[in-house]
Amino acid sequence: MIIQYHNLYQFTNSVFLAMGCSAADAATATNALLAADARGIDSHGVARLSGYVRLWEAGRINTNPQISITHQTPSTAVIDGGKGLGLVVAPFAMQVAIEKAGKVGTGWVSVRNSNHFGIAGYHAMMALQHDMIGMAMTNASALVAPTFSIERMLGTNPIAVAIPAGVQPPFVADFATTTAANGKLEILQRKKQDAPEGWVQAKDGGPSTNANELKQGGALLPLGSDREHGSHKGYALGSIVDIFSAVLSGASYGPWAPPFPAYVPMPQNMPGEGLGHFFGAMRIDAFRPADEFKQHMDNWITRFRSAKTAEGHEKVLIPGDPEREMETQRMQHGIPLEPSVAEDLSATGKKFGIHLPL
Repeated sequence: MIIQYHNLYQFTNSVFLAMGCSAADAATATNALLAADARGIDSHGVARLSGYVRLWEAGRINTNPQISITHQTPSTAVIDGGKGLGLVVAPFAMQVAIEKAGKVGTGWVSVRNSNHFGIAGYHAMMALQHDMIGMAMTNASALVAPTFSIERMLGTNPIAVAIPAGVQPPFVADFATTTAANGKLEILQRKKQDAPEGWVQAKDGGPSTNANELKQGGALLPLGSDREHGSHKGYALGSIVDIFSAVLSGASYGPWAPPFPAYVPMPQNMPGEGLGHFFGAMRIDAFRPADEFKQHMDNWITRFRSAKTAEGHEKVLIPGDPEREMETQRMQHGIPLEPSVAEDLSATGKKFGIHLPL
């Protein structure tokens, strides 16, 4: 099932407006959310739209938030997202980081009292047009067991870094600190397929390939899957994201991070407010002339692309290549929707009298 981008945009924007977002915020949220679908990250796009609606219905999202800077220095800021959509709070915060970098070379912003913000890469890429390097990360619902544990303590906690180049496309790394993001499990559930080994563990800590394992008390695994394959590194990376995003900002961290599903009870004795994010922007000419840097980035990318490949592989990819190629294809030919996602969107639209134009 294929839907053209502009039709999906109109539908999604209408849902956000119906939730009470201003025209500007609805457009911001729609652009951020659909960036995932356009770039082929189907786990974080419109498949999550009904989840935002349910959070709003449960009173956990404020569609007219008072986003405010609660503390700042020339190069840093702490932002209270006012329980707003992360899809709106995050672009606001990233813009603050960019403005600070424009003035003093770098900008660093931590956020509390926010919600799920879509794909991290979208926010990091905001810096590219300013000849800046962008960084974005967020903590998330506790679904991940630390190495040696059976208790869910961390979220998938993604990290994104976007680096401009000259004639070459930018370097854009955007990845979860788990072996796979929870959204990929949700895709497998819709397709009624098993998960690859190393993605999840059972309630007792044993290995599992059941894509529904989280519903049965199991956990996602840190990047690396087990200690022998480096899960302690994924655990460390996820911890860094949690600390930068939440401990630093005053958001709830670790097992107290608010769950995305509205039906899951909020943790007790939460130490902070909402989810937390962390953003960075670095002006390239604060380190070396931007044109000179981008020339060397072109050289770096060109050399890596020409690296000798193993048998059966055509080329070495640069982070961001698959998503960029997918975006070109989908913007031209449309965005595929799983039948279950299309049904969910139609049901969501009916709540507000909005038709999904398939």
